[in-house]
Amino acid sequence: MQRMIEINSPFFRRCENLEQPPDWQAVFGNENPIALEIGCGIGDFVAKTALDSPEQNFIAIDYYNKGCDSTCRRLERDGVTNVRVLRVEAREFIAGQIPENSLAALYINCPDPWPKKRHRKRRLVNSAFMEFMREYLQAGADFYFATDFEDYGEDVADFMSRQEGYANMLAPDLSRFELEEYHRSKYMLKFMAEGKKIHFVHYRKI
Repeated sequence: MQRMIEINSPFFRRCENLEQPPDWQAVFGNENPIALEIGCGIGDFVAKTALDSPEQNFIAIDYYNKGCDSTCRRLERDGVTNVRVLRVEAREFIAGQIPENSLAALYINCPDPWPKKRHRKRRLVNSAFMEFMREYLQAGADFYFATDFEDYGEDVADFMSRQEGYANMLAPDLSRFELEEYHRSKYMLKFMAEGKKIHFVHYRKI
């Protein structure tokens, strides 16, 4: 069991303290569009991306308390104010706390690949999940997926090419190993230093 760290950051929110449904404009104090990162890790990716896009708000979620604490510390250190962090399970949070057709972008970087074949049904990103997410992404919203695990990258690239309601922004490629202006997280850089390639997939809801 993970040790629970008390997080007192002004950027941290507890689901039980949010209105039902949440008023995200009130949470952020503005009407800017909202992007969601699932699995924020230590927060380096969302901090850099949010700094690049002050006109957009970011919700960063992670199941691990330590990661949420690290993310909040990084936001405070870097002076990033347009991110709110929550410790929560992704599907439950989206279904209960995100209005339909409201997300301007979705980022998923290096999720657990569940490498054993008998465990791959546990992978977060699959065709059913992206059908589920289509209800919460607004028209024109971007979906970014990155993984160091070759089989996972190929699988997502393959099923997304047939997924209804999305357009491939990397066409004619199904995926790429480079994506300009896309920040690399600490974990991506670690994998790259080990000689692994990062598989990037980029689609847009139509």
